[in-house]
Parts: sequence; structure tokens; C-alpha cells
Amino acid sequence: MSRIGKKAVPVPAGVTASIDERTLSVKGPKGVLSMPMSDDISYDIGDGQIAVTPANETKRARAFWGMQRTLVSNLVVGVSDGFTKVLEITGVGYRASVQGSNLKLQLGYSHDVDFPIPAGITIKTPDQTTVEISGSDKQVVGQIAAEIRRWRKPEPYKGKGIKYRGEKIFRKEGKKK
Repeated sequence: MSRIGKKAVPVPAGVTASIDERTLSVKGPKGVLSMPMSDDISYDIGDGQIAVTPANETKRARAFWGMQRTLVSNLVVGVSDGFTKVLEITGVGYRASVQGSNLKLQLGYSHDVDFPIPAGITIKTPDQTTVEISGSDKQVVGQIAAEIRRWRKPEPYKGKGIKYRGEKIFRKEGKKK
């Protein structure tokens, strides 16, 4: 039995949810998000909440139950509050800046890296070593953060590179004399 699936997803004021064919759509102040509904799960909208229950007693329905509830929760949180990932850049001469619709990264290569900012995503650089990625779709925000981090992953000796805020980098000692 899914413990997380048993809890209904609360829908805050200003957010509306609707079922159209086999698609669940959620509309809020930050936009509209939708997801295809699984055939093994039933979705009930009412009383300011969305309840997710298995449609039948198959193993597949029980396996999808908690995941589908989490996906519905991500839709509701995305259109009401949004999601944010923060990247920190460490290294001498490493910096980032937003120029128009591109994120310009200087990461020690012989050239600057220009990363185009996709629609629906907001990228801010409060200072030269911090990049804030925000948007309403959790999957897209995480994917963009991972693509930016991939340009220079943190290395274990000096810790130089791009890391998530709060990420712990395993450090190695280096050569001994």
C-alpha cells in the first residue's frame, strides 16, 4: 500500500484543476500544466483537493499510485509557487551572466559557453558565481540545471566546477611528498 498515495493533494485558492478526456490540467497564477492520466489510476477532483486512488487491484496500479500522486502534487505546486534550483560556481575566473536570452558561462575553456534560455524558464544571476533557475515545471527546471552543471562538474581535488546549492562534494587529499 502506498502511504503517500493515500493523502489527497490540496488545491490552494486561485488554482483550478480539470479532467479532459485522459488529461489532467491544472491552471494557476504561474500558468497551465497538464499531464496524461494513467489508466490504472482514478483521479477525483472535489472539495479543494485531488484524490488519487488505484482503479483496480493489480500490482501495476499499486506501483503507480504513489508516483502519480506526486506528479499531481508537482503540477499544483508548480502553477501556484513554482520550482527553483540554485547552482554555485567555484573556481578562479569562473563566472556566469545573463545576456539577453542567453546564459553566458566562463568556465576555463578557450571560449565562452552560451546557453540559450528556453521558454517558460527564468534564469537569474544575483552575483557572478550564483545561477538561479526557476519555472513552473519541476522536470524542465531540473533538466536545465543538469545541462548547465554538465559543462563543468565539480572535481574532487579543489572543488572547482558547478554544483547545486547544498551539494556535498567528496574531496580527495591529493599527492603526498
